[in-house]
Amino acid sequence: MTHINLISGASHSTRHSPDDTQPATGKSLVTLESAKREEKPRSAWQEFTFRFVSTVLRARLYLLAAAHAAVFALSFLLAYLLRFDFKIPLIEQRYMLPGMLLVAVVKLTCFYLFRSFHGWWRYVAFSDLQALAKATGVALVAIVLIDHFALPFQIPRSVLIVDALITFFAIGSIRSSWRVMHEEVRPRFSKSVRRKTLLIGTSDAVIRLGHQLRSIPELGYETIGLVAISKNDPRGWISNFPVLGSLDTLDVVFSCYHIDEILVPAGELNGSQMRFLSDAVEANHLKLRVIPRVEDLFSGSRKMPVRDVDINDLLGRDPIKLDNSAIQAIVSEQVVLVTGAGGSIGSEICRQVMLFKPRKLIVLGRGENRIFEIERELRQSLGDTQLIAVIADINDLPRLRGVFEQHRPDIVFHAAAHKHVPLMEANVSEAIKNNIFGTKNVADCALEFRASRFVLISSDKAVNPTSVMGATKHLAERYVLSLMDAQSPTRFVVVRFGNVLGSNGSVIPIFKKQIADGGPITITDSRMTRFFMSIPEASQLVLQASAQGKGGEIFVLDMGEPVLVLDLARDLIRLSGLAPDAIDIEVTGMRPGEKLFEELYFDEETSIATDHHKIFAAYHRTFARQEVIECVDGLADGLRKQAGTAELVQLLVDAIPEFQHNSRKTPIEPLQHLENSLK
Repeated sequence: MTHINLISGASHSTRHSPDDTQPATGKSLVTLESAKREEKPRSAWQEFTFRFVSTVLRARLYLLAAAHAAVFALSFLLAYLLRFDFKIPLIEQRYMLPGMLLVAVVKLTCFYLFRSFHGWWRYVAFSDLQALAKATGVALVAIVLIDHFALPFQIPRSVLIVDALITFFAIGSIRSSWRVMHEEVRPRFSKSVRRKTLLIGTSDAVIRLGHQLRSIPELGYETIGLVAISKNDPRGWISNFPVLGSLDTLDVVFSCYHIDEILVPAGELNGSQMRFLSDAVEANHLKLRVIPRVEDLFSGSRKMPVRDVDINDLLGRDPIKLDNSAIQAIVSEQVVLVTGAGGSIGSEICRQVMLFKPRKLIVLGRGENRIFEIERELRQSLGDTQLIAVIADINDLPRLRGVFEQHRPDIVFHAAAHKHVPLMEANVSEAIKNNIFGTKNVADCALEFRASRFVLISSDKAVNPTSVMGATKHLAERYVLSLMDAQSPTRFVVVRFGNVLGSNGSVIPIFKKQIADGGPITITDSRMTRFFMSIPEASQLVLQASAQGKGGEIFVLDMGEPVLVLDLARDLIRLSGLAPDAIDIEVTGMRPGEKLFEELYFDEETSIATDHHKIFAAYHRTFARQEVIECVDGLADGLRKQAGTAELVQLLVDAIPEFQHNSRKTPIEPLQHLENSLK
């Protein structure tokens, strides 16, 4: 990722150990005095220049005041000349000098109070002109009052009004000219190479970006103009930037202007628009970069992470707008437990929870390395939250009960699960233990120790399951929801969503590794589609759903449109800077348990809108607790008897009528079909 420093002279904080306060000794330490002695001596001219500039900078406020006083005097004189047609009567000339002194003193005082001397002219903006107008107006009122009540002579009111107008326009013009000189004229004579840049969009964010690039020529960008997203967007000139065309006329824009780079703020385009733009840029051998949203720049970094386009941009997921007050109400000052905290979703839920300042956050997992990493990361932004790292297996019920008894969590996010479909086909007993009985243990503890909320992280593979993994997640859903009744002190909810980009073992990291190795990329079927969302988006919506839950709901996240996995592979090849045919794509045939497409709802379920437009509730039938317990007990008996894979799968089929086990690996699809789809 490329970083461009937005603030020159940015300081970097350094942590010091307690020993750093001790006097430095030893031959390896260089003192400040020795460093000074090692500096190259300045020439006489360099020494004079250095001292002169230092003196000027120290006296900057006084020099600016003197310059303004000169402008005020000339403005007052010009106002008199204009008032009397350049023939000032002798009687008026007698009072001009004391009047000029009065005007200068009052204006200097007002300008100082409004901090008009403190800003840098090269960054003058509309807010500075507003402050200038206020200072000038207050000075005019003060001078009129002094003239009327305190002076032995009278200054013509028309002179004072004209003087105020001249002052405003003169000072404003000088400051604006300085900025124009810095942004427009100076770069033309600069010897540094500047990339001719096109900005995509006409929104406020794009305009702010354009002004930012202009105000700092050192960044090396020269903004040629803007490209509107649709034909209905404004044309002509916007804030001194020409609108050169729209996305539909990109080829014309590229042919008419010499362009080196195209910049687009993140979230400015949807997925299809971003894909169209990316294709056009690639066809014209240009470079497309993405600028973070404004809120991303307030993360504490002093650098602008300009980056290349990634797969998230092409999917075009809109930024999430959370009801922070609702989440704050349930998380703030509460004890939160996250299972599977070392995993992709669990760790991101921990990060999101920390933003809402819980009293205590318990990160629980059985992999010590992952828990160590997330604990170390979270401690860097801990605040007042007490962070507890717990190594525990959710199948170890006594250990779990000890954790719940000690910490008494108010909210439980259960993200621990086995999720890899082919792996679970070969390890059915472990899938049942972890996904069903592990979930049962955590849910039972939440109920026993009266947690206020329990949130199960489920999967779209639980809908009409064809795999062992999907079947175990579905039975976990049923068990959790069966615990919910009117007397339950715990609100049990389920959150169901599809694949997340970049999670451990998911398709994106696998494809990237295959590309890095030179190929081939392997896909199981060229027709296969999947739902995708980013890890932060999924985690944010999990928190939002938990805040909305009254108990007993299955919340389904809006996954957008399903994505063809074959298109995903092509996009990753292209985003890696390679030609589409540089990496082979090989069809291997569907693996056991896989489906061509995923579903988010059972046929019997109805989608119901909630208060958040990206969260839906799946209206479902009630799961009788006794019926679910009988299914779970049957599986427990099978595990105790060490039943084989086929018998355990049959127990799942008996428990879940919708489970159509796809245990047979389909034949490898003819490569000719793939070649036809690539054309």
